[in-house]
Amino acid sequence: MRSARWIGTIMFMAVCGLAAAQPALATCGSAQCFIAARSEDGLLQKGAIGFNLSFDFVPQSRRLEGRDQVREVLTPKIDFEGGTIEPDHHREISTRNLLVRLELAYGVGSRWTLAAALPIVNQRDHEHFDHVGEPEEFFTRQDGASGFGDVRLGVRHAFLQRPKNRLSGSLFLKAPTGDWRLRDSEGGINEPTIQPGSGSWDWIASADYGHDWVEGRHGFFVTLLRRVNAGNDLVYEFGDETQAGFGVQARAGDRVVWMGQINLRRTDRDRFRGEAVPATGSTLVNLTPGVRLESPRGGAVTLHVAVPIYQDVNEAQLAPGVGVMLGFTHTF
Repeated sequence: MRSARWIGTIMFMAVCGLAAAQPALATCGSAQCFIAARSEDGLLQKGAIGFNLSFDFVPQSRRLEGRDQVREVLTPKIDFEGGTIEPDHHREISTRNLLVRLELAYGVGSRWTLAAALPIVNQRDHEHFDHVGEPEEFFTRQDGASGFGDVRLGVRHAFLQRPKNRLSGSLFLKAPTGDWRLRDSEGGINEPTIQPGSGSWDWIASADYGHDWVEGRHGFFVTLLRRVNAGNDLVYEFGDETQAGFGVQARAGDRVVWMGQINLRRTDRDRFRGEAVPATGSTLVNLTPGVRLESPRGGAVTLHVAVPIYQDVNEAQLAPGVGVMLGFTHTF
């Protein structure tokens, strides 16, 4: 057991040396893919090591203008070389997002936990019509992207630890470790929201409160998150983001925990060279049922299904459909 903890510590320090991933951004000119389910508060006992490997799949093919479904979605192109925004350049069809994340944590004290999140796969299969309305208009599925994303490093602190009440907070720094200048099929810099990384250093702060009606078995939780984004060297800045969630959980026997959540995500408009980018920014609400199956040896498997119940986008965008998140967790 002691050797396993030393190995885990060394792995964690190696991750810290890399520097750190935002929740993955979505497709060119569309609402960001969205699964924000909570499974645990992420706090560990002193000397404990935890890891979580998660797989998110989010399809995007819902064509919306505001809250209404429409027949087509036209979105702009960011011409980084020319420094301009070209309106109605793409006719969006669909994007399929596959996101694989590895999260590591280490308990450094009774109330402090160090954590790192590595998005090891950000794959987006994207389809659209390019150069809409021009003689050279064509369909392509070659402008997706795949790669390692931006890493997050941070700390979680328990402000309140009582048998039935828990309050914790987190602060993370996101580092631009993912590619953010990948080229599209025509040789230009691809759309910023299709890139694995953002190219910017950003801050993410969150708070998590949990209360048990029956200690260790049934209760509710509330989460809040705020992400503040900076611009990158291409003078593109993603919109700041606010998330909020409320959920209940109930234990069925010793190994099964059922969960139900409502998750909200609000993103501001992106900006390019100080100008607001059309067809960016949205308000999304999901109803997210889930289940966690626990092992007596410290492991767990978690499944969440995110069902959109409210979506309001600026101008016309592709919005996410039903998403699935599968997670594998173990604590040493």
